[in-house]
Amino acid sequence: MNKNILRLVTLFVTLSLILSACGNQATPVPAAQQAVTPNEVVAEGRLEPIHGANLFFQVRGVVEEILVKEGDAVKQGDVLVRLANAGSAQAQVVIAQNAYDTLLRNESGDRAKLWKAYMDAQIVRGKAEKKWDDLNLDDIKDNIESRKATVEDRQKDVTDAQEEFDKYKNVDENNSSYKDAKDKLKNAQDDLNQAIRELETEIRKRDEVRATYDSTLAAEAEAKHQYEISLDGPNADQLTLAKANLEAAKDTLANYVITAPFDGVVADISVKVGDQVTVETRAVSVADSSQWIVKTTDVTELEVVKLSIGQKVNLVPDALPDLNLKGTVTEISNAYTQQGGDILYTVTVSVENPDSRLRWGMTLEATFAEIVK
Repeated sequence: MNKNILRLVTLFVTLSLILSACGNQATPVPAAQQAVTPNEVVAEGRLEPIHGANLFFQVRGVVEEILVKEGDAVKQGDVLVRLANAGSAQAQVVIAQNAYDTLLRNESGDRAKLWKAYMDAQIVRGKAEKKWDDLNLDDIKDNIESRKATVEDRQKDVTDAQEEFDKYKNVDENNSSYKDAKDKLKNAQDDLNQAIRELETEIRKRDEVRATYDSTLAAEAEAKHQYEISLDGPNADQLTLAKANLEAAKDTLANYVITAPFDGVVADISVKVGDQVTVETRAVSVADSSQWIVKTTDVTELEVVKLSIGQKVNLVPDALPDLNLKGTVTEISNAYTQQGGDILYTVTVSVENPDSRLRWGMTLEATFAEIVK
């Protein structure tokens, strides 16, 4: 229902009750609450930091390292959470950055850095290669086949348990045979899930080492290439290529790490080390609460025309009714949303005297000062 209509209905009901009471009693009529003036606007709003962000990874992976905790102050660009294999991506960025910087400086002596990067890449590749060579692939293959066979057996157990359980699907749930069949089905499913996890673990013993080895081979090849092209001195084509390689490396690294998008405070950490994450998994929330704003949720088309930028606002949090805050209108949206029968506009108010008890998401009542014309 439209807020103004609701206020009029409430006022009408209140007056009706008062008049009814007057007809039945001789007691004095209590003073009615002050009615809302025609030009006054009262709205509900939600408290937000001036900057707030929920941060997500761009790829699936396993959380390897969390470098902050809730409440920590962070600077823009600080790494907050890192996925496994981020180290290889970081090495690519370092190599690409070194190559690009060398071309910009255009000094032959800087080729030594590219040579050093190439040598470092060889060392990293050598360690990864040794891990790969040390794997007993035959044993791993046999283990994988064994795990697969176990999965097939457990799948058959689930099928058999399901068939047995189906015999009792029309039996009362308190029947002992029904309960036994249900428990056997659950145990069979649990055993199947465990067998699948063990199979995946065995496969990762091979695939993770191979993926790391392949990554170091690519890094070494790139380092060698960058060193070789530096022998002829920098040119426009090389600069363009080096910059493109650097940007690509940074984009790849961005998939494996979450960095602070602005200066602020870690408001929430939603993951822990070892978690499997997807692109839909919120990892960290960061807020800059150096300035609070309030965004209204119910200003109608009849009310928004009474508001203007710079207008003063009184703010009272629902959770802190004795706290009176002052604010100023900083933005009035041109776009609208429709809710029920109302056309609504978002009005943004800057809080002038914040309180340490304020929290992100609190609801407030906003009373906009009447403009004298």
